[in-house]
Amino acid sequence: MEWNLMLKQLQTRNGFIFNAVKAFKLIKAGENIIRVLYPSDSAKVEFDKIAGEFFNHFRTKVHNHAIEVDYQRDFDNLKIEVVTKRKMFEKFIEKNPLLKDLDDLMKFDLT
Repeated sequence: MEWNLMLKQLQTRNGFIFNAVKAFKLIKAGENIIRVLYPSDSAKVEFDKIAGEFFNHFRTKVHNHAIEVDYQRDFDNLKIEVVTKRKMFEKFIEKNPLLKDLDDLMKFDLT
């Protein structure tokens, strides 16, 4: 609940950091351990800017200052797709099949 509240506040204060950390997942791994799953190293750098403030507030809110934070890379959440010009053109062909005929006629260089 505190994480969602922090995200809402962050969205109005700093949209850049909000976009970087909105995909993070916080999981209670033990009585005093919170596991933070992050999608990329660059997102973690942005999170580090606000992590101290957030976890100090959280520790005070739950009256547990022994909480430790464990950072782990979330490879399941990582979704990188390289979109080439050929793939883009094939998506356009799905929407408009006449582009295929145009490609056959003009021999576009989509490398």
